[in-house]
Amino acid sequence: MTVVTPLADPNRRASNRPNWEEPPTAAGQTGKGIVLFLVVAVVAIPLWMVLLTSVSTQSAVNRAGGMVLVPDGVTFEAYRQIFTNQLVMHSLVVSLGITIVGTLVSMVVTILCAYGLSRHGSFAHRPILLLLVATMFFSGGIIPTFLVVSALGGYDSYWSMILPTAVSVFNILVVRAFFSNTAQDLIDAAAIDGAGEWRTLWSVVLPTSRAVTAVVALFYAVGYWNTFFNALLFLPDNQKWPLQMVIYTYTLQGNAMPGTGQNTTGQYFGTQEITPLAIQMAVVTLTLIPILLVYPFVQRHFTKGVLLGAIKG
Repeated sequence: MTVVTPLADPNRRASNRPNWEEPPTAAGQTGKGIVLFLVVAVVAIPLWMVLLTSVSTQSAVNRAGGMVLVPDGVTFEAYRQIFTNQLVMHSLVVSLGITIVGTLVSMVVTILCAYGLSRHGSFAHRPILLLLVATMFFSGGIIPTFLVVSALGGYDSYWSMILPTAVSVFNILVVRAFFSNTAQDLIDAAAIDGAGEWRTLWSVVLPTSRAVTAVVALFYAVGYWNTFFNALLFLPDNQKWPLQMVIYTYTLQGNAMPGTGQNTTGQYFGTQEITPLAIQMAVVTLTLIPILLVYPFVQRHFTKGVLLGAIKG
């Protein structure tokens, strides 16, 4: 018996395009490329200007009239002053500590809450779920939050940067939706083997939910790393400020940064090699580096984690 193999369509791409999908046209491909290029340019050009300004000399910044787009004189004096500045380095350590501890606390609370709400036999899981959802639409406001945190001893404490924002109801709902769709056969098999709820969560549910937990952990980490408003409310001592608060005070408000040789008029009396703008952009660059280093390792989980967590709910 002779088997006739259909000839491959030369117009069909090697990506096994579905039969119902039309092949791309030259105009469509060109349009997509132009749009993608514009989007990348809108994102990359500001980052490039921030980085380039941070390593530019005073004369280069003066010739550019501000932010530098074309390299014209490079110096790393701004970074030298930052890494020798005790306030900036201490704030960097504070930000790292708040981010690490805060992310751990938030993930523990989120995972435990989401797992409890995902188990239909758990105690009062529906009233608790409705109560949590209500907090997404109604809140006491800034003044009640300040009074509560102060009354509980959180004023001028690092815990005021973590506990008031330790839980995101949106993240709990996403993780709960993912946990709710864990294969029931796996959970039943674990129960037959004598596993309790803690062992089931640790050995069955979490290993099958790595995508959503990685994405939620990144959400929490970015939130803690970028936070400054709680520091503005609860941390009057600048020695306890995180890095974002330093940026807010000495970059956005234009105040002189201690230890940089800058006086109140914004001019340098110790060196004429760099400008205040270069130091400001160097601090901004310093805040971007950790997120840029972590994001590529979690990016592959974004589509799977967020979309599946939302669709399954």
